[in-house]
Amino acid sequence: MTDENRPPAPPGTPAPQAQAPAPQSAQPAPVQAAAPKPAAPSPAPAKPAEDMTRRGFLSTLGVAWTAFAAACGAGAIATTRFMFPNVLFEPPQQFKAGFPADFLVGTVDQRFKESFGTWIVRNEDVIYALRTVCTHLGCTPNWLEAENKFKCPCHGSGFYRSGINYEGPAPRPLERYRIVMADDGQILIDKTKIYAYEKGEWENPESFLKG
Repeated sequence: MTDENRPPAPPGTPAPQAQAPAPQSAQPAPVQAAAPKPAAPSPAPAKPAEDMTRRGFLSTLGVAWTAFAAACGAGAIATTRFMFPNVLFEPPQQFKAGFPADFLVGTVDQRFKESFGTWIVRNEDVIYALRTVCTHLGCTPNWLEAENKFKCPCHGSGFYRSGINYEGPAPRPLERYRIVMADDGQILIDKTKIYAYEKGEWENPESFLKG
């Protein structure tokens, strides 16, 4: 029954006092102790440098000796190679072409074109040796028997049997080599001496051989 529905107390009756709430204990709740942290493991002691195995030492020693032997071998090869330098072998600058009777009148002999870079030409009066180098850019002309001329395959320069230029960009005639008679009666060609027409050197008696 609530206070509003309770009948009033008769006069002279003391009013009931409200019941005080029971006092609460002021003792604090027990605190749980934190779990102790595990101790950190102590670092392993450093391995001393002297603790090298016998196998590791021998492997290192083997690598060192192998490198030393390779260096010595390379040095020996280089020294040997130095004792034998590169040598450029060139054909002789002088050669004997044979006897005058071996060359027909009115022909261009090409036997020495590849080996000595020389044409030997004989006409009714003389024999001369032409250098097989075009005076334009140094190509090797070809002798065209049917057309009776030398023709350069590179830029079309043309030369008469005598070596005089007459067509194409070649600025001057072919050059002659020195030609003389050897002691044994053979024709000797000397490539160390070259005669140029435009310098008047074809008049030199060693630029041709009277046949």
